[in-house]
Amino acid sequence: MPCYRLDGLTPVVDPTAYVHPSAVLIGDVIVGPRCYIGPLASLRGDFGRIVLEEGANVQDTCVMHGFPGGDTVVERNGHVGHGAVLHGCRVGEDALIGMNAVVMDGAHVAPRCIVGATAFVKAGFECPAQSLVMGAPAQVKRALSDQEITWKKRGTAEYHHLTQRCMASLVECQPLTEAEAHRPRMGDGGFRPKGEEGA
Repeated sequence: MPCYRLDGLTPVVDPTAYVHPSAVLIGDVIVGPRCYIGPLASLRGDFGRIVLEEGANVQDTCVMHGFPGGDTVVERNGHVGHGAVLHGCRVGEDALIGMNAVVMDGAHVAPRCIVGATAFVKAGFECPAQSLVMGAPAQVKRALSDQEITWKKRGTAEYHHLTQRCMASLVECQPLTEAEAHRPRMGDGGFRPKGEEGA
């Protein structure tokens, strides 16, 4: 992975975390145990500190950054969807940030919240735990059910498993020129998008 020391500060990655080789870590970045960082993610600890607590995942093309002296934190088992931007904010334990959402400085997404895809969470935003947050600007829409929290936790567990799969078997290779006869499919880990649990 492209990993850069800046002003004497070297990124820290726990040995049980997986960071894709195309992700970029700069300066004051701390990646905890069992974390997953996806392809082309950018974690820039060149002003403030970037912290991923145990079991958090930051998916492909996400950006984490912040102002000098501040921290941008994804707490334990936080789940950050493709293309999201986190800037100087805190994502609570077991919270989910949807794809292409933006969470701004000083915002605190409380534990077990779900922020909808493409939401814009303004600076200084706060919300109660276990809330559904949607819109631009984002607003609390309602409380989440225990069933919805269980769905979120299953998705995060799939990323814990993906961390292990990538560490065990992901290797750079040349593509084939055509698909093999009887080409196998990726194994089904059991996770289904919301609303497709019975599929």
